[in-house]
Amino acid sequence: MTTPVLHSLARPVDADYGEDWARELARPAAGAGATDAAAMVFRIGAEWLAVPLALAASVAPLAPIHRLPHRGGGGPLLGIVAAGGRLLPALSLARLLDIDAGAGTGTAAPAGRHAFARLLVLADAVEQRAAQRGGPHATPRGGQPGAPAFALPVDEVQGVVRYAGAALLPPAATVGRAPPPLVTGVLAGAVQGTAGNSAAGLLDARLLTAALKGLLR
Repeated sequence: MTTPVLHSLARPVDADYGEDWARELARPAAGAGATDAAAMVFRIGAEWLAVPLALAASVAPLAPIHRLPHRGGGGPLLGIVAAGGRLLPALSLARLLDIDAGAGTGTAAPAGRHAFARLLVLADAVEQRAAQRGGPHATPRGGQPGAPAFALPVDEVQGVVRYAGAALLPPAATVGRAPPPLVTGVLAGAVQGTAGNSAAGLLDARLLTAALKGLLR
């Protein structure tokens, strides 16, 4: 590189030039800031649902569920299951929400993705909130999930979707099977690569946790 070029590049810039670039670099990228929340999207039968991401502790391979003695086999409490090195209560969200789990049999996975049954491990939303307030429980940092509390067998886990809270649709718009008290809204376009309805019903973290804990009593 020649000396005149180096001299040109070494020239001090005026204040306006620097301020203009500072404003330009501080401007959010296109599309950034449009989303302010995230959820884990999954399928039970033919129903696509979602839970707030902070509630989803992990996703584990499907494992044998061991029935509990002296408990009926037709309710939402399926038994206990090993997930992530812990024994957790296995609960049927299909039975809790009155979803026909067999309705999705033969449902084709979106192009380029295979559908496998999984265990969706959820944290306790109440304990998580207490921890974030500095309560007596272990403190999850940065909105991370709390300790695993429930294992839910699901037919497919799509993954994380980010969305704008203000863009949630009313539950009655597309979700008719899940009880309205547990569904806080509908995420339009949450299910990628599917034909027809691509929405997912977003479950309320606090109400879902209360319902699941009620099944353990």
